[in-house]
Amino acid sequence: MRGTAFRETMLGTVRLVTGEQDSEEQDTGVPPRRIRLDLRAETDRVPRPHGTTRARLTGRVRITGLADDPGATGELEISLLARRRIRYRLSFTADGRALTLDGWKSPTARHPVRSMTVLPFTLYEDGAQAGRGTLRFPLASGLLPFLLGFRFPARRDPAAHLAPRWDGGPGRTEVWYTTLTDPATGTGIWLHHELVAPTDGSAPRAHGWAASFPPEGKVRHVRFGPEPWSAPAHGFQADGVSAGPGRLTGRAGDFSWDLAERPCSGPLFTFPRWSWRHPLLPAAHMLPAARATYDGTFGDGERTLTLRAAPGASARVNGRGNARRWAWLHADLGDGGVLEIVAAVSTRPGLRRLPPLVFLRLRHRGRTWPRRAERSAVGLLGVGRFRARIGLPTWTVTGRTLLRRIRVEVTQPAERTLALDYHDPDGAPAVCRNSETADARIRVERWWGRWRTEAHWTLDGTAHAEVGER
Repeated sequence: MRGTAFRETMLGTVRLVTGEQDSEEQDTGVPPRRIRLDLRAETDRVPRPHGTTRARLTGRVRITGLADDPGATGELEISLLARRRIRYRLSFTADGRALTLDGWKSPTARHPVRSMTVLPFTLYEDGAQAGRGTLRFPLASGLLPFLLGFRFPARRDPAAHLAPRWDGGPGRTEVWYTTLTDPATGTGIWLHHELVAPTDGSAPRAHGWAASFPPEGKVRHVRFGPEPWSAPAHGFQADGVSAGPGRLTGRAGDFSWDLAERPCSGPLFTFPRWSWRHPLLPAAHMLPAARATYDGTFGDGERTLTLRAAPGASARVNGRGNARRWAWLHADLGDGGVLEIVAAVSTRPGLRRLPPLVFLRLRHRGRTWPRRAERSAVGLLGVGRFRARIGLPTWTVTGRTLLRRIRVEVTQPAERTLALDYHDPDGAPAVCRNSETADARIRVERWWGRWRTEAHWTLDGTAHAEVGER
């Protein structure tokens, strides 16, 4: 099935409602503020003129002197003929206030251009009107980028990637893990679910852990399992903990969680796509949805967080166990962008002496770079592969293709890093040092006669990272 993805920018003004004056009085007594929306819409099918299609909205909302929220989320209803409207509902944060923008265009044959480019809207806070205004699509500067930005990617239900892939053989590991950041408190959350089938043929076991990383204070975690593997059909389930399509729940020790997961983009294969379908490599890694948001509750025994549109992602690992050394990064870049890195040294004879192989996938402005996952690991046409220097508290990845190059620097402060030990299928011990409040500096440059900065991101306490070894 083909979906649809496009970007849209709208500019306008909004008058805020304050005090107990009604909205008519506000129209004449309160000066307007400038507002700008930079949105990305994604649907799971191609919109039909006679039907109603709902699209996921993500993007950035800016209101002069009030808001600059790059993590806005919502829904777009496209119903050109059935309901004669295109409705926008967008939730965002403004100066600590949770606001919702609700408005719609009303397409008409009499005024086709105006009706398709003007969006009257109302702002709501806790159900009460907080303001109203008008947004306009800038035809002169926005039409061409809007048309060129349309994409029709193939869609597959993210839930299809959550089903266990273990075929019953010995010596395998399978992982479901989720990392996210609470936008209200800055707390990082890590949920790790793992199936281990020992190489000696003994019964497979299910175990895992949950951890919270407050921006200040002690990192806390709890383990669950091990217990016999029950072979669920749609994900992970063991010891009162489950990770399935659209929902993660569990209770272990004084930790408890109940989270609804909403995919915000398509799958991202960190390793070559074929390696997930055919397990020929020592391991494979992928994200059923490169970005997702989470709503619900998470308690770590000291406090309970109520999450609303918390950004993060779930990922899958399938292989023969951990690498000899590895580093991992998941960075939500805002505005639909994400960077995923796995750098690892294999345990296989001959390969263990090589420098880390780097698999890097940058999804930015609706495109994924490098186009093929193998490119960052093996290079092409004389352009060397990407390189990683793995260490703590800081590790780096650098690399280039013909016209682009990237540098990533990740810092995992000791006070925000959790070390956990566990065992591979062959019984060898492994330890991972994880931080869900890591820092990252990312710079992408493009060759235009000389190297020029194309994009730059600074993440303070919102990057998810890990360094491990056997």
